[in-house]
Amino acid sequence: MDPLERIQYKKDTTFAMMLEAQRRHWEVHTIEMDGLCLRNGKAYAWSRSVELYDDSKRWHHYDQEEENPIDYFDVVLMRKDPPFDMEYIYATHLLEIAESAGVFVVNKPQSLRDVNEKLYTAWFSQCTPPTLVSRQHREFRKFLAEYHKIVLKPLDGMGGASIFVVSEDSPNISVILEMMTAYGSRQVMAQQYLPEISQGDKRILVVNGIAVPYALARIPAKGESRGNLAAGGTAIGVELTERDHWIVQQVAPTLIAKGLLFVGLDVIGDYLTEINVTSPTCARELDALYGLNIAGDFLDSIENCLDKR
Repeated sequence: MDPLERIQYKKDTTFAMMLEAQRRHWEVHTIEMDGLCLRNGKAYAWSRSVELYDDSKRWHHYDQEEENPIDYFDVVLMRKDPPFDMEYIYATHLLEIAESAGVFVVNKPQSLRDVNEKLYTAWFSQCTPPTLVSRQHREFRKFLAEYHKIVLKPLDGMGGASIFVVSEDSPNISVILEMMTAYGSRQVMAQQYLPEISQGDKRILVVNGIAVPYALARIPAKGESRGNLAAGGTAIGVELTERDHWIVQQVAPTLIAKGLLFVGLDVIGDYLTEINVTSPTCARELDALYGLNIAGDFLDSIENCLDKR
């Protein structure tokens, strides 16, 4: 994970998972990216056991850092935030070596590499708005002419970073395309703009193929087109609609088959826009709104998987 001292205590889903593990008397350790190493074909990690407190002024106390083979652990949760760069990919390779030695790694390292959070929606095109992925400016201009207003996204972003809403009359379309595609050298996603964003970009959490029955709808701030909380959006809880459940049913069998036990689907209106697998969040907010224990459901699913191994 990212450094524990830097988390947003009230919102951090990884912290909720760690607290729940401690309540179950699991021994909890943290590992950061620079703590992973490989020696003679075996994966190791510098880790610190940690005591956790549900207290906004002091939420953790570390023990001394020590090095162990990663197969010392029964379970490793891979919850490192993007950027999804080569260092992240190397980390999944090391975790895959640990997995081959018997460690249960969640989410599955190979699937973290396979499932780009934006691009993987293409596997479920029956659920998505009209979508284009390209490097060519002429393709985006054709797409814009067809749909009149579109959203442009980098394939490796998070938190709403570098997302643009573009209309046909935008005077900056050329420079936006130049910047986003790095002059035609980088793939970018475009989707039809969905005006339903004004009612919120819903985060639906899926735990081992089963949807949490409520979503967190992230509503854009005034003058904003992005609902992401990191971009200033506000959040309200909403019950899943029939269409939301249908989208989950379309995606869930593949998630289970790929070992993706904790996933966040982003839905705007009736359409799936992203499949978040690296470090999906919003569990703390939904727990507080509806008296849930999403981390508890997640750890139950981990225990069930361990029992079946």
